[in-house]
Amino acid sequence: MTSPTGRVVRIGLVVNPIAGLGGRVGLKGTDGAEVVVRALALGAIPAAGARAARTLERLRADAPEGSIELLVAPGPMGEEPARAAGSTRVQVVGRVSHERTTAEDTRRIARVMADVDLLLFAGGDGTAADVLEAVGGSVPALGIPAGVKIHSGVFAVSPEAAGRVAARVARSARLDVVEAEVLDLDEDAYRRGEIAPRLLGYLRVPRERRLVQSRKAPSPAGERVVTEAIAADVVERMEPGRSYVLGPGTTVRAVAERLGVPKTLVGVDVVRGGVLVAADASERDLLAIVEEGPAAIVVTPIGGQGFVFGRGNQQIGPGVVSRVGRGHLLVLATPWKLASLGGAPLRVDTGDPEVDAGLAGHLQVITGYGERAVCRLEA
Repeated sequence: MTSPTGRVVRIGLVVNPIAGLGGRVGLKGTDGAEVVVRALALGAIPAAGARAARTLERLRADAPEGSIELLVAPGPMGEEPARAAGSTRVQVVGRVSHERTTAEDTRRIARVMADVDLLLFAGGDGTAADVLEAVGGSVPALGIPAGVKIHSGVFAVSPEAAGRVAARVARSARLDVVEAEVLDLDEDAYRRGEIAPRLLGYLRVPRERRLVQSRKAPSPAGERVVTEAIAADVVERMEPGRSYVLGPGTTVRAVAERLGVPKTLVGVDVVRGGVLVAADASERDLLAIVEEGPAAIVVTPIGGQGFVFGRGNQQIGPGVVSRVGRGHLLVLATPWKLASLGGAPLRVDTGDPEVDAGLAGHLQVITGYGERAVCRLEA
């Protein structure tokens, strides 16, 4: 089978191998060499390459044979994920200057790929910023979500979704694009609970509403009364012997305030019997707690994006989710937050497709005191 258009589509891939390292160990990002060292010391396992390989596997399955020429960065920045995915028509371009790759490596290799039909990059907001600096709006680009902070509107909703978009380009040899915001946060301020995203510029991304996420939408002022009502509902339902894993966000923070315990705004905490038993917990901490006894998970979706897991709360990894079970998942959202999705479903991206599939389906979302909305949760 050959390309329907008769033209070979050139797709570039650059991977930030350290993207997402800080997520499950509770570091909330991986900016800075010292944070990488600390994350590895805490047992963090690189996952960006595996997520990029998932994208390429989907691309191989969906694209017509012979329709794609894949340009990849050397080693773990592209070549290794491509080989792991079984890609054969691969051209390695650029060079890596250090044993541990840097942002400059990403920028330099992205510039080499400035003439591709679509540039795929695996990472988070920081990687998106590097691609923006390197190519600006000169080449269509799409992020494979692999970082901790993924607030920008330039990422596919999952690695497989990125592969589906790239395959559509291969089938049609054309691409309808739209400008989307690249946002980034100061990680040091983020770790202190200060959320102040900066607009860095715009990348041209494929116009695929179902497959490409929107930018994170901040909650409007005046939501306080609603979040307090939601918190009252949750606290009344709490069982004395059950541990409650409280995810990040102001909606969940209202639950901690109702209990009279401190809450890490951008971290994950655990309460039991109205008492704080773990603050700013890592995935390892959470696994130990949920294995001790019954537990529940309390989370709120990302405004404008709808992600319940996989965006900023990677500490609540697939192992934690599967042990707690879907029946003890409490999703909280104000009516405004649900409306900000524009009819799109809630989404999960835990890093384990099987766990994601097990979560999919309809569920009740707590939207006020005694108030519920039935929403679709999509893997």
